Amino acid sequence: MIGRRRIATLSPDMADITAEAEARTALDAAGQLPDEELDLATVALQCARIDAPDADWRAAAAHLTELARAAVEAATADPAADAGDGARRAAVLRALMQDRFGYAGDTARYDAAENANLIRVTERRRGLPVALGILWLHAAEAAGWNAWGLDFPGHFLIAVEGQEGPAVLDPFNPGPALSAAELRELLKQVQGGAAELHRSYLAAVGKRAVLVRLQNNLKLRRLQAGDVAGALACTEDVLRFAPATPLLWREAALMNQRLDRMGAALACLDRFLAQVPSGSEAAQRARGLAAEWRQRLN
Repeated sequence: MIGRRRIATLSPDMADITAEAEARTALDAAGQLPDEELDLATVALQCARIDAPDADWRAAAAHLTELARAAVEAATADPAADAGDGARRAAVLRALMQDRFGYAGDTARYDAAENANLIRVTERRRGLPVALGILWLHAAEAAGWNAWGLDFPGHFLIAVEGQEGPAVLDPFNPGPALSAAELRELLKQVQGGAAELHRSYLAAVGKRAVLVRLQNNLKLRRLQAGDVAGALACTEDVLRFAPATPLLWREAALMNQRLDRMGAALACLDRFLAQVPSGSEAAQRARGLAAEWRQRLN
């Protein structure tokens, strides 16, 4: 966690700039770490500081510590869960996150941007599936249990390791571990009645992918509101901690082009091309775009 900085002599505007600069420095540092060494909640907290510079991030950081301590206590108090019983681990996490701390999905204001901001989520105890999932994963990791996000379409889920196999949990709608039938029904709600459950939907995703999924919610809401500059700023911050994500470089290039920032657009395309196979169709299209954009500069 970034240390506190004395800013009493700064104006409010300068304090906000300093806070955002600190957060972006932290994201740059996260971009240098291997995926398995990332602290999901800490990186999400830094993203939230940038999104809501007036929010009390220190209170949110203290709450993360409180969650971690409570998770350790809860795990210690349940020998079966601590020994590897997946169903008991699911029950312990549900009791901790829902019953003790009051976390649940925001069904009333699902599309509100604050549901993707970890600081606001800790304040309101409401959020999107992926924001809540990050907090559940934070608690599980503190308890010493292996847990991960899943590549389930349209609705973020997590899995917690157990002796009998992973327990799949829905932090948005807390309950017992989901059965195959319940997963199939959830998929149909998201993708339609013809959808069928596929093994790939239960594949583990890396920590960076979880964080990208969180920030995509903010980016998409800004794009829907016509705020291309804001969406670009969000994408640029994501690229600080996930620089090896070709699709994001392409998105940044297109948004820069829409804002008539052609030099930046070309630089982003170059980063995209450096990360995709040179003979791929995507690379060919990108080279065509680059040639077209360079003509505009001449």
